[in-house]
Amino acid sequence: MTTTITLAAFAVAVVAGARSTWSPCGLSMLASITPLAEQGRGHRYRSTAAWFVLGAVAGGASLGVCMATLAAGVGALGASATTLAVLGCAAALVAAAADARVAGFRLPVHHRQVNERWLDQFRPWVYGAGFGWQIGAGLVTYIKAAAVYLMIVLAVLTGDPALALVVGATFGFVRGLAVLLGRRITSPATLAAFHRRFAELGLVVLAIVVAVEVAAATILALLVSPWAGLAAIVLVLVAAAVIASAARSRRALRL
Repeated sequence: MTTTITLAAFAVAVVAGARSTWSPCGLSMLASITPLAEQGRGHRYRSTAAWFVLGAVAGGASLGVCMATLAAGVGALGASATTLAVLGCAAALVAAAADARVAGFRLPVHHRQVNERWLDQFRPWVYGAGFGWQIGAGLVTYIKAAAVYLMIVLAVLTGDPALALVVGATFGFVRGLAVLLGRRITSPATLAAFHRRFAELGLVVLAIVVAVEVAAATILALLVSPWAGLAAIVLVLVAAAVIASAARSRRALRL
């Protein structure tokens, strides 16, 4: 059971990190830390990007320390495998509903962005590592996906502090690697073309995130009992029907 929760935590960490790139902070990063932008400031993109990735990993590890502390508490409680699976399944269903905006449902977030004045005030290693840490920490800046919350819950439910720490660092690493997406932006034209393509991929990545959340919920439910797994599948199908109906209604209104 613990192995399943661990695998789910890592899978969610990866997709949560990827989806978070579509946040305002992520989009700003992909516009401000590029070969084009760094050349204009007289800096080297590779160096700044490296500091950004290192900062993001450190930020994820910082979040991981918090998760590790909570995981140690869960481990000390000695909760049963069934209890852990039920909690993980419930959290995954809530996260999937929030990310899919089922019936307009969403979890609370805050909308803080990094301070872009750092770009003109500090050396590249400072704003590179500083922006990276803030973005990699997950909860410090704009929270784009409920999957971030789910990652925290699953990491804590492993009851293993070391694993929780690595999950956090993994999330930060994925967030940090996003800066490399802009490595070929060397002109205003390539910048505009990149962001057009990037915007088009947003819904695809969101669908992947929801699919991973649903898969995690279903697998954890099946570990509890076949009936619980069936109930989770029914809930998912109902939610899918609601989303499809809402989409048809929006298209009809536009027409």
